[in-house]
Amino acid sequence: MAGAEGSPTARAGAEMDIEFSVGSWGPSFEFAFDAENFSDKLLRIEVVASGNVAGARDPVEEVLQVKTMYINSAILAARSPFFLKLFSNGMKESDQTHPTLRIADSDENALMELLSFIYSGKLTTTEPTFLLDILMAADKFQVISCMRHCYQLLTSLPLTTESALLYLDHPCSMSMAAEVQLLKGAAKEFLVNKYKDYNKFQHEVMNFSLAGIEAILSSTDLYVQSEDFLYYLLVKWARVRYPELEERRKILSSHLLPLVRFSHMTYKAFQSILTCTDNDIDHEHVTKLITGVLLCKAYPAHKPGALAACATSCLPVAERAYKYRHMKVVAFDKPCPQVIAYMDLKREECSLLKPIFSYPFHVAGQGFILMARCNKDEQSDLFRFGLFLCIDPVLKGSRAVTVEYEFAARTRPRQFVSKFNASETFTDGVLVGCDNIFLVPWSTFMADDDLFIHGVLHLRVDLTVVEQTELQA
Repeated sequence: MAGAEGSPTARAGAEMDIEFSVGSWGPSFEFAFDAENFSDKLLRIEVVASGNVAGARDPVEEVLQVKTMYINSAILAARSPFFLKLFSNGMKESDQTHPTLRIADSDENALMELLSFIYSGKLTTTEPTFLLDILMAADKFQVISCMRHCYQLLTSLPLTTESALLYLDHPCSMSMAAEVQLLKGAAKEFLVNKYKDYNKFQHEVMNFSLAGIEAILSSTDLYVQSEDFLYYLLVKWARVRYPELEERRKILSSHLLPLVRFSHMTYKAFQSILTCTDNDIDHEHVTKLITGVLLCKAYPAHKPGALAACATSCLPVAERAYKYRHMKVVAFDKPCPQVIAYMDLKREECSLLKPIFSYPFHVAGQGFILMARCNKDEQSDLFRFGLFLCIDPVLKGSRAVTVEYEFAARTRPRQFVSKFNASETFTDGVLVGCDNIFLVPWSTFMADDDLFIHGVLHLRVDLTVVEQTELQA
């Protein structure tokens, strides 16, 4: 036994350099790949045009080329239940010495890489598209070890827009469902974060696949002008991507419209949608959604189940980071015209340092707009939180309006505290208010949990009409 190390058999084993690879792959048989001396069969690979693989409607398949390679049936059968069955005469493609595989030409490179992996436990690529092709081939031929290796490589690569969209569009195999879903989750998170400011990327997003659009539009943190804007953009996208009417109607109804947060849309948009006659919209379905929203807004004290039409529409759906915001308004006519309006801002919205406008709220025939924004002090180069009021120039009436207004914010323990008040006569689009309503630097404001209650800043404007005078022509 002592001399066995120098025996011809031992030397031959060393020369063959059989090594155990990382990850408990087992011995590497790279030396035996497509080698006649270490093979017992000749594999025939018939390459046909993509779409003409078994199962196609046309039973006649034109074979573009036939490739042959030497294989060791024991090695392939040990790595793959598919090949174990093939070599056990369990498939019609089985042959004692010349088993045959028929593949699409688009799968040829992936299959060759897979067969090489079965011998070596290694892949020669880190390109995401090719790795996904290999992953699909490994799934088809039941090489679980290769599927896991592909997944590990894919998750180690930095994400790009192109690779994220590839991952989202990749079909999910039952054998690797958990891993692929994790990959899709990372891709979705990447797209949501990169395209958070939707206004900057709306033209680029128009070229995305359905899965990419669904990923981005499912986000609450999306910064966008309004929900109206998203609705019209989705319809436009569907018309470009799905020119066939029935398919477009199906995509809109089952995939896109459920992403629209109808409860945060405007009256003007509802009016436009309800009077629209375009055939690609399921008007009955959309009308029910809008009716439910309007009923719930008109009767907010009712439980959702009390009104059958709004049972679904009344489910709480968070506002996105809109540039134009709805406000909760309480209006009084007597003893004088007065409105009390409320606007909530999330900490994440304020951190964007972008102006946020309310939709107009009305009193004494005038439309008023509340604007919150981050102001920069030119002298100190510091930022402050400002709150301002102006008349909507589109709805401006023919009278000058003098108002008394007060800005307040809710603080712990959840009471509104007055922060600024003044009196102003509005005759045009003049902007009035306070450029440092909380009298603290921006960083202090953003970190104040007494203002951001559970991450939300609650603002209130109380506006009372004091006098109205006709403007001279």
